[in-house]
Amino acid sequence: MTKQDKPTEMVGHAVEQVGHAVGQAVDDIGTYIRAQRELAQVSLRQLAKAAGVSNPYLSQIERGLRKPSAEILQQIAKGLRISAEALYVKAGILDERPAGDVTDAVLADRTLSERQKQILLDVYQSFRRENDRQVEPGATTVSSGEQGK
Repeated sequence: MTKQDKPTEMVGHAVEQVGHAVGQAVDDIGTYIRAQRELAQVSLRQLAKAAGVSNPYLSQIERGLRKPSAEILQQIAKGLRISAEALYVKAGILDERPAGDVTDAVLADRTLSERQKQILLDVYQSFRRENDRQVEPGATTVSSGEQGK
């Protein structure tokens, strides 16, 4: 291998890694959409109709074969009744906003006692953890009989 071959090899490897990352983002958004659809107990056909896309196209998105545009993601979010921002973040269109915005707002509120602030933050964090677990592939949700434990 010559000195000239090494940079070419490095560039080829970098391009391969970027391609893999883009492919992973497409898979992730599809998996996320499928998980949200299943949580909402909506069939593929129902979501496709609500989002104004064909069944095969939505299926391809869920399987990671197609990368949806921001407009399609917005329509899917509307059909699922979830935030389009959440889909944009999963698709890599937007950067995730830190939870600090909510925390800062609660902590800055002078009308709340320290105890009330802590309770609000505890509830907020528990909802975030619960939602993160629910959208992970293979995650299970808590059955109604276990909620009171």
